[in-house]
Amino acid sequence: MLPPPRKKEDKTLKITEIKTFVANAYRTNFVFVKLYTDEGITGVGEGTLEYKEHALLGAVEDLKGYLLGKDPRRIEEHVFHMYRDSYWRTGPVLMSAISAVEMAMWDITGKYYGAPVHALLGGPVREEIELYANGWFAGARKPEEFAAKARAAVEKGVRALKWDPFGSAYLTLERREFAESIDCVAAVRDAVGGDVELLIEGHGRLNVETATRMARALAPYGPMFFEEPVPPDNLDALAEVHRRSPVPIAAGERIYSLAACREFLQKGCADFFQPDPSHCGGILAVKKMAAMAEPYYVSVAPHNPSGPVANAACLQLAGATINYAILEIMLTDVSWRRELTDEMVEFRAGKIHVPNRPGLGVELREEACRSHPFQPVYLRHYNGVLTDIRPEGKHTAYYFQNFD
Repeated sequence: MLPPPRKKEDKTLKITEIKTFVANAYRTNFVFVKLYTDEGITGVGEGTLEYKEHALLGAVEDLKGYLLGKDPRRIEEHVFHMYRDSYWRTGPVLMSAISAVEMAMWDITGKYYGAPVHALLGGPVREEIELYANGWFAGARKPEEFAAKARAAVEKGVRALKWDPFGSAYLTLERREFAESIDCVAAVRDAVGGDVELLIEGHGRLNVETATRMARALAPYGPMFFEEPVPPDNLDALAEVHRRSPVPIAAGERIYSLAACREFLQKGCADFFQPDPSHCGGILAVKKMAAMAEPYYVSVAPHNPSGPVANAACLQLAGATINYAILEIMLTDVSWRRELTDEMVEFRAGKIHVPNRPGLGVELREEACRSHPFQPVYLRHYNGVLTDIRPEGKHTAYYFQNFD
């Protein structure tokens, strides 16, 4: 039950301080933004921008001049002004900064009214959401190694697995590389059987011709989708692959605005749309994009390979979005992930429970973040070590509660 409405004289909530926290996570650096208010209510957001952390921190600093003194519950108004007044608009750096601040404002608003964010978004429409695991393949190189890692994940109750089998390829694949990629998919399918969903990650690697041939070669293995088969710069190319592909296509993690979302949908680019709430403007932006996708019968499966606050935001969206299909999670991560917040992810039979704590349902541990300071991290997609997501001698950790 919600608390009674606040008295009019109580409506003086103001943002008094904005802090950023960068915590190294080996494969990236998590970037958190925390807002403080004059009533002592705080909120946290995440804008983890892979490999451009300093630019993101600068963008957050630039937003402070507008945000300080503002009421954080006026979320729509503030996002509008931060976007409009940037002049250049859109782009991953600005939109990730806005996204982190927007999440933090939702967190404060939910805490103020004693409700989870999904309740304020019109939910709930579900209490749990199916997941697909990323990161389960850490250290695998050969098809048989991927197969063994896949079996181990399925034994933990995971029912959908995503990975990139394309090595360090870009645009084209040699005949040997093409065959090795399919061998890897075949080995995993054989290892887990026909009841487990396979999701093939492209990371925007291939040209139209190679992506089309790959989609046709993947078809016998029944993937749930082939993700981001071509570079994100050309939506017409993506639409052409989608038109030719015999398997479902997923894309959209590098869509940063409602206008780009409109173009993506109108061109018929994919069957699954993957906006990232840490990059596209935040929670309400994804909710709007999902509504835009509904009349196209396109499902939403947000991009979510980042940290615990981004995961919390995705779970709140899952609780309040009708056409939300499935949630990405990192099955394993650096062992200190669980130190950074009080994240409690309940997992049963391939699904994650949508939490009901006020706000986003997760609190940042500031000192723990400071104990894992920023370290430079560079993109590994094209140097052949993408599958190595953990430092030598460091054990990744399952961070779920109630594993089957």
